Amino acid sequence: QVQLVESGGGFVQAGGSLRLSCAASGRPFSISTYAASWFRQAPGKEREFVAAISRSGGSTYYADSVKGRFTISRNNAKNTVYLQMNSLKPEDTAVYYCAARDTVLPGLEPVEYDYWGQGTQVTVSS
Repeated sequence: QVQLVESGGGFVQAGGSLRLSCAASGRPFSISTYAASWFRQAPGKEREFVAAISRSGGSTYYADSVKGRFTISRNNAKNTVYLQMNSLKPEDTAVYYCAARDTVLPGLEPVEYDYWGQGTQVTVSS
């Protein structure tokens, strides 16, 4: 059974940085065969796309709201996907989820993903 576990969330002041990790496990699962994304959901709002990365890591995609501040990357040898978040703003406060799907390229909608983590809280104070 595939499991995705996020970590790295926390409380940070505006302008600060956090690095989220999404560790995949479950045999014979290897995240190297999956495209992956990060989504986030703030209270009272729908889950929204943040960033995505292709299976090889050669293509990345970002929401306009995080472009230039967030970087998605992956280490397939470690079965892990990362989200480096810099210049954080209060509006980035949300639960962040990683997701994976068995394709070369990622999708931009939650419905396109088969596997989800449990989420990690990010809180940015002003």
